[in-house]
Amino acid sequence: MMANANLIAGIATKESRLEILDWYHLVENLYKVGGAQVRLARVEAFLWRGNVAAAIAELNEWSHPQVDNFIAYLYKHHSRIPDYWYFQTEQISSIGSGAIESTVKQIGRRVKISGAQWKKQNVSQVLKHRTAYLNGML
Repeated sequence: MMANANLIAGIATKESRLEILDWYHLVENLYKVGGAQVRLARVEAFLWRGNVAAAIAELNEWSHPQVDNFIAYLYKHHSRIPDYWYFQTEQISSIGSGAIESTVKQIGRRVKISGAQWKKQNVSQVLKHRTAYLNGML
């Protein structure tokens, strides 16, 4: 986890980047809590609109170690939980990280091509070219 934090810190200052907690990971963690589906659906609806306080209030009525863990997770990531509905409706940003994770894996496979030999100092240049190509800049 620390390596990821250092990677993110190197991209831009905290003030200039927008970090969003992946919606699908958030919901996956919510449903690990278990319990009544109606209650989980209410919490999910609050989180979908970025209303972390209401989600926590709903969960506070429920005493269970998994609930306590999820509430701690929400407190830890509250600044990264936007109004997902708005972000998706306005197409501001992706609410999931699947496409990015897939791209990272694809780049990783290409850099590790069998028989290819990469000097450590050249990898960043290869990635810059790949990024420029994918952004239509070449």
